[in-house]
Amino acid sequence: MKKNTLHTRSLHQGRYNLDELVKGFSKLSQHVFKNKHDIVTVDFSDPHAVFCLNKALLVHHYKINFWEIPSGYLCPPVPGRADYLHYIADLIAEGNGGEVPRGNQVKGLDIGTGASAIYPMLGNRLFDWSFIATETDEVALKSARRNVEANQEVVKNVKVIQQLNSTKKFEDVINFNDKFDFTMCNPPFHASPDEAVQATQRKIRNLGNKKKGKATRNFGGRAHELWTEGGELKFIQSMILESRSYANNCNWFTSLVSKKANLPILQKVLAQVSVKKQRIIEMGQGQKQSRILCWGWQ
Repeated sequence: MKKNTLHTRSLHQGRYNLDELVKGFSKLSQHVFKNKHDIVTVDFSDPHAVFCLNKALLVHHYKINFWEIPSGYLCPPVPGRADYLHYIADLIAEGNGGEVPRGNQVKGLDIGTGASAIYPMLGNRLFDWSFIATETDEVALKSARRNVEANQEVVKNVKVIQQLNSTKKFEDVINFNDKFDFTMCNPPFHASPDEAVQATQRKIRNLGNKKKGKATRNFGGRAHELWTEGGELKFIQSMILESRSYANNCNWFTSLVSKKANLPILQKVLAQVSVKKQRIIEMGQGQKQSRILCWGWQ
């Protein structure tokens, strides 16, 4: 069953209140217009318009007043990113009498935080959680640290560290005595540059963009953010296998899974490492469908 609505706790239900968003981030006004249906909107095929919209959402809803991304790097859609955190909150609430735990005693690990550092920043502003966030790319690492350090409330509870081994997710990050409530990851979805380009072209067609010329992603993205050898399947398989060595350090390991066809294979891998619990959480926003794969031994 497909899910095409946001989490019930989402702050982004219904149409965007663009008038209110512009008040918080005035540059968004340059991209607001009335479409042929007389609806006030922005051009979602324009990368700069998409960035301004998401920055306005962060300012208005989360009081994140500084947030920049280097040119060409991935601009995350805030509503969908917040949803991942809301579902993790539900997951860990199961061990807290059904109540979502709040405060910096709740500790998360974000694998591959990207230049935006969006997950730890949102997680801290939504629930006051603390985070370790990792990144391999030096430009993205520098940007993520700048975003965190420029927001006084966030910097108290978020630490961004460099993962020097791009083939590892947890090694040299999780120490022997560390305890995490959860890990999270938004892996590179595609298996090759060509696959990433084809996905971009489909997205542009779906947006109704008839402009000719080179296809560009409205949400941007560098090569390492968009594709990896073997695609998300190999990436998550590797993550599952490595997570077994840290079974006692984390309650729930989680990852987004873009392609539903990968789930049966990943579930077989989970069986091979004898997980004691697993969960698939469906999530969606309009036409965008995804799911969260969750597993653990505790």
